[in-house]
Amino acid sequence: MSLTTPQVRKGRKYDQVLEGARAVFMADGFEGASVDEIARVAAVSKATLYSYFPDKRVLFMEVATAECARQAKEALDNIDMDAAPRKVLYETAYHFLRFITSTFGLQVFRMCVAETDRFPAIGQSFYNSGPVMMQSEMAEYFEAAEARGVLKIDDYMLAADQFGELCKADIWPRLIFGVSKSVTEAEITRVVEGAVDMFMARYGTALEGESR
Repeated sequence: MSLTTPQVRKGRKYDQVLEGARAVFMADGFEGASVDEIARVAAVSKATLYSYFPDKRVLFMEVATAECARQAKEALDNIDMDAAPRKVLYETAYHFLRFITSTFGLQVFRMCVAETDRFPAIGQSFYNSGPVMMQSEMAEYFEAAEARGVLKIDDYMLAADQFGELCKADIWPRLIFGVSKSVTEAEITRVVEGAVDMFMARYGTALEGESR
């Protein structure tokens, strides 16, 4: 079994191919997406596409890595990190849960797990662009919130991991193991509210209610 990571070539039309692939994967999923359709949407030839990405799985994981980074940036750009912790945590959890429970998010996770044994760097890349990025950003927020006296946390990185796991309660394992095929807004709201309530019960302070 080869553990060599497939090479991805960067070049003039790399972003063009990636954006076309993103549009097709988001619309049709991994199985439903065809290389012909990706090439058509990206406005490149199949030969050009394959010159950048050796197969569809590698292209999918490159899209997944870029999408995870994009989702994280979008969340950070749209959440007021100076707001009250409950508001920050609720909006962060909602954005996170909507993504990981989406068809695309689930396919990313499953494909990453399936390919990591053969291509460890794929797993590392996904881990760095998803879980590590979220952990680092949340830990940074927790440190700032503690400095304002609205949270009391000793281990910021552990707290970030705990919050992420609370956000997966119930619906994530059901989706991963195929017990459920989809989730409703009400189910997402239930899990998000429960995650925030439990986190604040452990790490909240009396000043939290006074913050804006």
